[in-house]
Amino acid sequence: MFKLKREITFCYGHRLINYPGKCRNLHGHNGRAIVTLASEQLDDLGMVADFSDIKKIAGKYIDEHLDHRMLLHKDDPVLSYLKSQGEPVTVLDENPTAENIAKMIFQELTLKGLPVVEVELWETDTCVASYSTAASDHETTDLKKTAKEKSSSWIK
Repeated sequence: MFKLKREITFCYGHRLINYPGKCRNLHGHNGRAIVTLASEQLDDLGMVADFSDIKKIAGKYIDEHLDHRMLLHKDDPVLSYLKSQGEPVTVLDENPTAENIAKMIFQELTLKGLPVVEVELWETDTCVASYSTAASDHETTDLKKTAKEKSSSWIK
């Protein structure tokens, strides 16, 4: 399996509704999306894809829908005010967590025909979330078992 990665940086603001911590407040991030493509075979030029094509497709989507925008849940009470002030807003059906933003990018690039296998979203230099193609049934079962065994130590 051949893989390649392309990194795209962008700035965005968000907040998480019904969240008890600091992220319930409006705040921003200098995000990095790392898009991973994979293919069993290379094209005639010996590539999975051209890095510049990935930048054009992924960069365009990110520039138009995420960069320098507020990403907000559809039920966020501040949404109507920001829209009335002409602020650029992207509305999500779920909380705009790093996980959901990674999933959103993954789904959009897949719809555009890229052989995406994973999107990582670095929210900060030390915090990353990712969305990827489904693991095999065996891997999923093992992950669920491990998560269940460890869940009591994660939630205090």
